[in-house]
Amino acid sequence: MERRKSVEPASVELERFRPYLEFLARAQFDHRLQSKLGPSDIIQQTMLQAHRGLPDHRGENSAQMAAWLRQILARNLAHATRDLHRDKRDVRRERSLQQQLDASSVRLERWIAADGETPSEIADRNERSLRIAEAMAGLPDDQRVALELHYWHGWKLADIANHLDRSSAAVGGLLHRGLKGLRERIAAD
Repeated sequence: MERRKSVEPASVELERFRPYLEFLARAQFDHRLQSKLGPSDIIQQTMLQAHRGLPDHRGENSAQMAAWLRQILARNLAHATRDLHRDKRDVRRERSLQQQLDASSVRLERWIAADGETPSEIADRNERSLRIAEAMAGLPDDQRVALELHYWHGWKLADIANHLDRSSAAVGGLLHRGLKGLRERIAAD
């Protein structure tokens, strides 16, 4: 019973990372696969495995929790991609998924990072990363997708316009409104 009590607060804390994981999963997800599998499926599996693994998790802070969750997410993304492309398996892709997730996390953190940070500033930055992920999750889907494709995947406006079946001017508006909404949501916190 004592062990269960110690896991429950960690379980609540784990849920705070859901928007962060969703953001990372969407950033790394191959949009061509969405007809067969969605990022939400991967997140659900990741959260389930994390909940099961909480009693054995030895992390002491939110940075360690985030790193542990990124490892689970990377493994689940690799397995899902492998299962969908079983005949075209590329082991190099599995190894690089963790690096890509870490890079997405770093891009998110760089967006708000400063040089020469103290441990308390790093903790604040980790908290801001969670708030950014939560704010991104609260944006309308078209704005969120446009921001992710442009800023995290490096897609050009024309490519995003083609993907979303919109004009380049409309995508520019989505990006503008999305950034504005993101800033407003973060400032409101």
